[in-house]
Amino acid sequence: MQCLGAEYEVPAERTPRPPAWRPQLYRKCTDTAWLVLFFLFWTGLVFIMGYSVTAGAAGRLLFGYDSFGNVCGKKNSPVDGAPLSGRDMTLKKHVFFMNSCDVAVQGRRLASTALCVSSCPEEQLDTLEEIQLFANTSGSFLCVYSLNFFNYTQSPNAGALCPRLPVPPSKSFPLFNRCIPQTPECYSLFASVLINDVDTLHRILSGIMSGRGTILGLCLLALALALAMLFTFRFITTLLVHIVISLVILGLLFVCGVLWWLYYDYTNDPSIELDTERENMKYVLGFAVVATVITAVLLILIYGIRKRIKWTVELFHITHRALGASPFLLFQPLWTFTILLFFWILWVAVLLSLGTAGTAQVIEGGQVEYKPLWGIRYMWWYHLIGLVWTSEFILACQQMIIAGTVATCYFNRNKNDPPDHPILSSLSILFCYHQGTVAKGSFLITVTRIPRMVFMYMCNTLKEKQSTWSRAASRGCCSCGCWCVSRYLLRLNQHAYATTAINGTDFCTSAKDALKIFSKNSSHFTSVNCFGDFIIFLGKVLVVCYTVFGGLMAFNYNRVLQVWTVPLLLVAFFAYLVAHSFLSVFGTVLDTLLLCFAVDLETNDGSAEKPYFMDQEFLSFVKRTQKFSNSGSQQNKDSLRNQEGTELRPIGT
Repeated sequence: MQCLGAEYEVPAERTPRPPAWRPQLYRKCTDTAWLVLFFLFWTGLVFIMGYSVTAGAAGRLLFGYDSFGNVCGKKNSPVDGAPLSGRDMTLKKHVFFMNSCDVAVQGRRLASTALCVSSCPEEQLDTLEEIQLFANTSGSFLCVYSLNFFNYTQSPNAGALCPRLPVPPSKSFPLFNRCIPQTPECYSLFASVLINDVDTLHRILSGIMSGRGTILGLCLLALALALAMLFTFRFITTLLVHIVISLVILGLLFVCGVLWWLYYDYTNDPSIELDTERENMKYVLGFAVVATVITAVLLILIYGIRKRIKWTVELFHITHRALGASPFLLFQPLWTFTILLFFWILWVAVLLSLGTAGTAQVIEGGQVEYKPLWGIRYMWWYHLIGLVWTSEFILACQQMIIAGTVATCYFNRNKNDPPDHPILSSLSILFCYHQGTVAKGSFLITVTRIPRMVFMYMCNTLKEKQSTWSRAASRGCCSCGCWCVSRYLLRLNQHAYATTAINGTDFCTSAKDALKIFSKNSSHFTSVNCFGDFIIFLGKVLVVCYTVFGGLMAFNYNRVLQVWTVPLLLVAFFAYLVAHSFLSVFGTVLDTLLLCFAVDLETNDGSAEKPYFMDQEFLSFVKRTQKFSNSGSQQNKDSLRNQEGTELRPIGT
């Protein structure tokens, strides 16, 4: 993006450039090369989108298709060499497998002929006469299209062109409109082959589509809980903090208890016969163990901060005052989440199109098989990197806007006359000067996340060559290491974005300056920042706990779903994402306030010539927390004085 100006100045007296910090006085384009790189990367994404639209056929995946290249539910074009292709299937919206009780997989495809039918046989058909009668009454032909239903009982080829007898009763499944056999033996074999062995994507989507109503309700519940927590933190008191902590403890205990109860119920249920139910039982055990460990760790941490709740309340009161100058900051996550949702929908649509991009090839019997085009697998990886980098870029833009707004209000001398439209001003500065910085910081997060995904993919690929314990140990070490690096970079990025919003410097300079100034004030800010972030994290945990608790109750009443642990994980991820999008506003405001406080100490000394920008309430709070943190220390030479009304000394003097 072309810079709108070489410098940006706020209305202030022009002074010589200070050697280090110069809040809001100078502004220039930063990390331009990274913005160009991000633009070129998105040029590749646009090419993939266009290619997927022209070469892909998402309709085959969404609506299902038969063995002759016809997509069910639409009019098709003929395929050269396939005489049964190119049929009008507008009224035939269901996929019927002729040998659903004896399916097998050959070359990643079912070795059972699939047909498009108008309805699924809901009762068992034992003879060809019954199949013919079903075709005559329902208009649903269960034999190959080349055989007229009048000849079902007379043709000598009926045994090869019609389904194997008896035909089990089946019911249309919501995903891909497949006819799923209803007898336990056939259903177990069909589900394990079709969903577990053929395509992982089909397996995931099957659980999602089966419980789509429940998933939608749980997502709305997560959104409502996130909004409730947002306004709770907006007007928090000591009583509300105790209530939130109590609700978190109850939620954690409820989730653990329900998971262990479900595992016990599955283990002692003699009616479990399906492979999918056994798989649910295995995942429930894993969830129960993980939830128990997380609960134990969080309970220990909650016990450790019980004496600092009053500091948390005062900290949120100060954050509330900062938000009071720009109350519309609370609605910033709504716009961010809307943009993310639109991008994710677009990304999934392109993914589905890429997954179906292939050329039709005629095989034996006039059937049609689709071969993936060359280079599609590389496009998948490029598309995955685009998902992570663009999502992190959008979230980083939100952090930069919030940091710029808070900094503008903080460094305003007249607190009774707040600046006009600080959010729009911060937004314009971001788009005119600092998009390159955001692109660079979001790329660093992408660098830590993509190797983790690659490693997990390699573990799944080589799972047959590794023992269970070695596979679990390697996954655990990789996940833990990547998580620690990612968390450190997220914190570093947030400080760098805030420094750029204040100082107008590039990413590396901002990160270095932020680390330097926070190291000078580590005794001032460590405890304040830690228990503030922990309470915000507990708010996110509360939203996830009660959403998952509702999901466990809802999914347990419908065990005929394929693998309901998949939609449950999706709901938990969505709940955490929504809670993070809304509650991270407080974390960003808090980090920016502490950084502004450090800059205030760096550039001012409290004298009449250089008064502090901070108000008296913030000054008093930091002094009292510093006194509390250093109560057992023998050396307080560089700490704040604890007498009321005494000004703070500048850093470095």
